[in-house]
Amino acid sequence: MGNTLYDALFAPLSGASRGLIRLADGRNITAGAFHDMLARAANALLSLGVGPGDRVAVQIAKTPEALAVYAGAVAAGAVFLPLNTAYAPEEIGYFLGDARPAVFLCDPADEAALAPLAEAAGARILTLDASGGGSFAALMAEASVDLAPVPRRTGDLAAILYTSGTTGRSKGAMLSHGNLLSNAEVLTELWRFTPQDVLLHALPVFHTHGLFVATNVVLAAGAQMIFLPGFDPEAMLRLMPQATTLMGVPTFYTRLLGDPRFTRDLVAHMRLFISGSAPLLEETHRDFETRTGQRILERYGMTETNMSTSNPYKGERRAGTVGLPLPGVELRIMAEGAEVAPGAVGVIEVRGPNVFKGYWQMPEKTREELREDGWFITGDLATRDAGGYVRIVGRAKDLVITGGFNVYPKELELLLDEAPGVLESAVIGLPHPDFGEAVFAVLARRPGAQPDTATVLAGLAGRVARFKQPKAAVVVDDLPRNTMGKVQKNLLRDRYKDWFRA
Repeated sequence: MGNTLYDALFAPLSGASRGLIRLADGRNITAGAFHDMLARAANALLSLGVGPGDRVAVQIAKTPEALAVYAGAVAAGAVFLPLNTAYAPEEIGYFLGDARPAVFLCDPADEAALAPLAEAAGARILTLDASGGGSFAALMAEASVDLAPVPRRTGDLAAILYTSGTTGRSKGAMLSHGNLLSNAEVLTELWRFTPQDVLLHALPVFHTHGLFVATNVVLAAGAQMIFLPGFDPEAMLRLMPQATTLMGVPTFYTRLLGDPRFTRDLVAHMRLFISGSAPLLEETHRDFETRTGQRILERYGMTETNMSTSNPYKGERRAGTVGLPLPGVELRIMAEGAEVAPGAVGVIEVRGPNVFKGYWQMPEKTREELREDGWFITGDLATRDAGGYVRIVGRAKDLVITGGFNVYPKELELLLDEAPGVLESAVIGLPHPDFGEAVFAVLARRPGAQPDTATVLAGLAGRVARFKQPKAAVVVDDLPRNTMGKVQKNLLRDRYKDWFRA
């Protein structure tokens, strides 16, 4: 018995002299050298007593070593659990307590603050920094490059990625070896990736988009990537002539379009620009095509499903849509228990080998959202035209996606409601030219009070990640409600829709 994901994506790297990772400083890591790195990571984890199915949680900077930890966890038969580097200790404490990882890796600068949380969760804490140093790096340096991958089948867990719901309680989406591999193989073929491709990789690797879409597709295709620590327009403009493809979020494209150096000549050799993780404004589509002569390919996915739809590589890429269901993925749009007619709004449901196995330790939530026959209820509202193209029109659960990151209003509302002078709050997403959506707070004042919005928002610092913090807020006398007493967020979104366009 083999190890499904390791055998397909990582085993072919062993001993290979071809390039795999190019760094911004000009260094190159061959496929074979990266395999040695992941083998050391796997053996280091095994030396710590990590066994099949144990969770390995990380909150570390994006580096080749961080990527090797992911690959090493797969080879060791563990379940990889990446955490956003912006999360505050209070948030990390919840994830560790829920997942109960055997090992937790963090930056050395955060070790003192996070060590008590790791200890409470029963996790051994080690460190890995942005330069590839730290206590886990030292353990890797001592480990062997000889690797005997731990057997894992297609249905075994490979990763847990935390998402959330309107209750504010985060949910761990369980992704199997088969979920990740099937999506990588389908996207590689659909987007025509080959060994000749070089992906400009500026996405984070604690997230489905950067880790499982971008990285796994490169590995499945035998391609290369230019591996940037994060979104750096200067570096991207400098290195783009070496690349053939780019995967990004809308912010990437709006920022690039804002630079006069981003020209048709600069991208003439690029064959594909892909956008996802947040809605791309039709205006951005048009501006991009006018500037470059190319059309961005927009696609749609979720933590629970990886990618489910994509505009075609060959064929019409329709601005404002997320394209067609991927090969092997079924998609339907439902309302009141029945599939809606073309053009009507309903909730997207998907079924296929990409769909997750359920939520970690949440059987009831799993039953609510993942039907016994395999259909997953996404909660995203959409229409589908006669040609099959899907257009996202809203989110039933009021999820806000800002700069590619998910923000769940209830989590923020619970904190904002504690602020002096605030009776209650409503957090919504508003159109933003740079982030796709921006987090916005509507604060209902207590009688006689006049909360200061700057003070209220400043009170969130250190309690939640910066990307979750509202970019602006207003104070109102009361929130609009329907006859059942539910806050009508649709009215608030309409009232303030031009706030960031002024």
